[in-house]
Amino acid sequence: MTSLPDDTTLTDAGLQARGNGRVLIVACGALAREILALRDANGWTHLDLTCLPAILHNHPEKIVGAVRDTVTKHRAHYDEIFIAYGDCGTGGLLESACTEMGVPMIAGPHCYSFFEGNDAFAARDEITAFYLTDFLVRQFDAFVWKPLGLDRHPDLRDMYFGHYETLVYQAQTDDPALTDIARRCAERLGLAFERRFTGYGDLERHMSDWANT
Repeated sequence: MTSLPDDTTLTDAGLQARGNGRVLIVACGALAREILALRDANGWTHLDLTCLPAILHNHPEKIVGAVRDTVTKHRAHYDEIFIAYGDCGTGGLLESACTEMGVPMIAGPHCYSFFEGNDAFAARDEITAFYLTDFLVRQFDAFVWKPLGLDRHPDLRDMYFGHYETLVYQAQTDDPALTDIARRCAERLGLAFERRFTGYGDLERHMSDWANT
């Protein structure tokens, strides 16, 4: 089993490629554990992974440039490069950049959508749901509580989350401890709680396609 840096490292620094495969996946640090779990479970040893800092999701205007720089840096060293991001708040700019560079990316607006399956997610049309994945449950304070200043001003909670009704935890793994943390996150935000086991969703299908390129 591949060893991983801790979640704080994946949030702030990402993950460097080891340079021992012929196919490179450029991903968000929030997907590192899932991608490596799928790679190891399926014996896709020719897949290499580099991850950008997951905290870029709080600054989506920086994602496109970071992906461009990473593809440029690694292009000469791999036969194929694939992008494990959805649109992720870039307003279509990431898709345009990937098309220009000739590197395929995952379809969908964000990981919440492709974990559940884009069609199923779109059909729900849940405008009052706030979503967390396994990674975001573990990193709730770093991505939600502290950036919004709720650690200093908890009275702002209703201003930020007053239009939400439910915290939906999309679980990639069946982990009771993570479910308990997610439920407490919902309580902290004053939201109802729902858990949906998605597994790896469309990420697994895309990785299978990439592995067999």
